[in-house]
Amino acid sequence: MDRGYHKESAIRFVSDHHRLKEEQRFVLSRVVVPSDVAKARGDKIQPMEALCGRALFIDGYNVLISMESLLGGKLVYLCDDGFLRDVQGIFRSYRMSDLTAPALDAIFDLLVSVCLAGAEVFLDQQISKSGQLADLIRRIMVKHEISGIARTTQNVDRQLKEIEGVIATADGNVIDAATEVVDIPREIARMRGIKPLIL
Repeated sequence: MDRGYHKESAIRFVSDHHRLKEEQRFVLSRVVVPSDVAKARGDKIQPMEALCGRALFIDGYNVLISMESLLGGKLVYLCDDGFLRDVQGIFRSYRMSDLTAPALDAIFDLLVSVCLAGAEVFLDQQISKSGQLADLIRRIMVKHEISGIARTTQNVDRQLKEIEGVIATADGNVIDAATEVVDIPREIARMRGIKPLIL
């Protein structure tokens, strides 16, 4: 990729050459990032303390699925651009589980500790039971005394790309459009001594 080859083509070529399995190819697609892109994204990562007194805009499913993966002992990688990503590939088929509430509690515990001014959580409307999840998030925010809202919308990525503020996500396309980003799962992993995998 650093030689100018398109990411999908480069991963396909290397994977075919080494006869990698489908799940290994998916890991590469999540983890590997060209050096210039990795540096540009890494430069946008803000320390959690930078949130004090500010609002945070959260890519709901992106952050929640990675948090559930961390708490559930699933594979989570520290990627080339410095962001933590899960490799479950369950975005469209996501279902709430016994890990959902603990993951949300961990997220908002962290946000309380940095004196956040408020939070807005965006959830993809097309995913089943997003409205129920938004309701759960609102109740957990009230419990943690965090002002803000959780809502469903048809195009989360587009809305996040248009926001001028701090975004919580590990979605590469959203990061590329943002000016400031925080990685909540990575910070919680650090605090809890959970070591992500590194290729």
